[in-house]
Amino acid sequence: MTHPSDDDDDDRNGGSEGDALPEDLDVTAYVGPYVFPDIKRRRIAGTIYVGLGVLVLWAALATHNRGLLFGAILLAAIAAYHFIAGWSLNIDQTEALAVASRTVGFPVGHASAQLAWRGLRSRPAWRILVYSADEPPSVRGLVELDAVDGTVLGEYTETNPEDWTQYPR
Repeated sequence: MTHPSDDDDDDRNGGSEGDALPEDLDVTAYVGPYVFPDIKRRRIAGTIYVGLGVLVLWAALATHNRGLLFGAILLAAIAAYHFIAGWSLNIDQTEALAVASRTVGFPVGHASAQLAWRGLRSRPAWRILVYSADEPPSVRGLVELDAVDGTVLGEYTETNPEDWTQYPR
């Protein structure tokens, strides 16, 4: 008969593997850069809403149920929104960073990209935060550009107000 303390002894003495990272967090299994999913996938949900709306409309007409008719109209409106908000993401994060680097006018070191949405139709826009390549960064900038056609929507640069003197190089 084994006791729970026997397993603990094996762990401390190297008899068992111990803790391990989940596969999705294992950096040794890196397979390439992350690709942001295309927003036009909203059209898939829109198609599902259309199909469901047709079924609900059929049920409403068959039973003369005004509640189901309202549900069918609501599903059609949601489907329409999914179709008009399903933009194609033509500018990926790598191209957005290149546009931001050209826009700010200084050599870029560290950078961070965020995808945001603008307006009622949820048009995608990249927001790129960039820091100059010197150590510590002396300039930082923020560039927003349209993710559909690559138009620069706005740009802001400033000397870096952060104090890095307390950190060793």
